[in-house]
Amino acid sequence: MLTAILIAFGLTPADYSVQPFGSGLINYTWKVSGKHNVYILQRINKNVFKSPQAIAHNLVLLGKYFETNYPDYLFVAPLPAINKQYLAVIDEEYYRLSPFIKNSHTVDALEFPEQAFEAAKQFGKFSRLLNGFDAGQLQYTLPDFHNLNLRVDQFNAALQNAPADRLSQTIEEVKAIAVNADIAETYRRIVQDKQIPLRVIHHDTKISNVLFNDKGEGLCVIDLDTVMPGYFISDLGDMMRTYLSPVTEEERDLDLVQINEANFAAIYKGYMQEMGDVLTDAEKGLFIYAGKFMIYMQALRFLTDFLNGDIYYPTNYQGHNLVRAQNQLTLLERYIQSEEKFKKLINIK
Repeated sequence: MLTAILIAFGLTPADYSVQPFGSGLINYTWKVSGKHNVYILQRINKNVFKSPQAIAHNLVLLGKYFETNYPDYLFVAPLPAINKQYLAVIDEEYYRLSPFIKNSHTVDALEFPEQAFEAAKQFGKFSRLLNGFDAGQLQYTLPDFHNLNLRVDQFNAALQNAPADRLSQTIEEVKAIAVNADIAETYRRIVQDKQIPLRVIHHDTKISNVLFNDKGEGLCVIDLDTVMPGYFISDLGDMMRTYLSPVTEEERDLDLVQINEANFAAIYKGYMQEMGDVLTDAEKGLFIYAGKFMIYMQALRFLTDFLNGDIYYPTNYQGHNLVRAQNQLTLLERYIQSEEKFKKLINIK
């Protein structure tokens, strides 16, 4: 199979070694190493991305835009196959090949505020450089991915249909969702009143989606499958959700779910260094809200999946999705408790 894929991209299989690479959970990834060139090969997960061609469409458009307007920007674009298409289809699976960026690395977990600064700067730079690009040209690779209105509707439907035993386990969590319903109402008004513009947004700003050089400086953002039209609160909020706590949503000891205010300050500094002159006043007013938006939505999604019988997120033990929801609701509570400190850090009265 791999031999056929390499041939499809014009590579001679005997000249390359292929090994599994990285820690990504969605697409399967290999490093293709030759004497003179090194590549990253990925098989796109069709269970997640129903239209792989939409990904290729978006990246080709963005690649041309960067080449014309910002040729020095490190945009890790896919390479064409010998049929001039940017995806090779082998046995009904979709593969793409990209250059491997030498002298670069990723990190799986945030270690210190400087990394949060560099990552926020890179995600901000990505959106800033694309500020002049018409986001409407892009296709939605994951429709409604960060549509909080839809997630609320799905949660309410799950409440109506959940079995009694699962409902009985979620009484406190359902109360917490209701107590924080103003987060969803704010989002509803944002969309309904068109308070902020649609932009080209990455939508998956975990720290492992940033390339760093050997000095620890950010080089660019990677894993561009989720790049599509969206609101800046998605990128910023996902950084808040994943950079501020020393533990992930998998942590069962909720006492360990804490807020690192130094990381918040680093995110603000890095993101605003790039986007400060681009964001509208309305967007700037939603900076802190962005974290609440994303944490609340993820808590909703985990709780909804638990009520539905764990049909979306893979689970490793009974009640796994409920634990994840409790984790995120704890993070939300502590984020809100830190809100006044956040305002002081960014000089909001």
